[in-house]
Amino acid sequence: MEMEAWYMDSSDEDQRRPHRLEPNQSASLGALERLGVFHRKLNADIYETDPELEQIRKDQGYSYKDIITIHKDTLPGYEDKLKMFFEEHLHQDDEIRYILDGRAYFDVRDKEDRWIRISMSKGDLITLPAGIYHRFTLDETNYTKAMRLFVGEPVWKAYNRPADDLDIRSKYMASLQGS
Repeated sequence: MEMEAWYMDSSDEDQRRPHRLEPNQSASLGALERLGVFHRKLNADIYETDPELEQIRKDQGYSYKDIITIHKDTLPGYEDKLKMFFEEHLHQDDEIRYILDGRAYFDVRDKEDRWIRISMSKGDLITLPAGIYHRFTLDETNYTKAMRLFVGEPVWKAYNRPADDLDIRSKYMASLQGS
């Protein structure tokens, strides 16, 4: 199954629902790339020995990795963590996630400040650029297992919106000019 993305409705219903506009408005891979969001499809069944993943890690300098399983039976403070992940925020560094099992959503803001929902499933690797406003949630299956990749030691600091005064936000916004 290919990655799918769409513009979201403004409903306050359960964040785990798809929240598609009626009629649906898809967001293309090209539209995401213009925002600095990049996607690859890998074979998650061989993630421990995948030469393609190793090459990506080498090329991008992703020296640190860990695996998180997000499910009520495996993640301490599950409900609080989901609320925290769903707060709109940005980071000083790129956010790289590789879905090894299950499904989840990343929501990102476009240049007009509209939400785009990116549906992630097994084998999807996504890179969100430093400075982009985003959030994360599970879908209605309430489960995902993901590899988190970092350049160097992981930095877990999130800056909740508004964070427009941060240099990284200014750099990100400048990168969108002309795209």
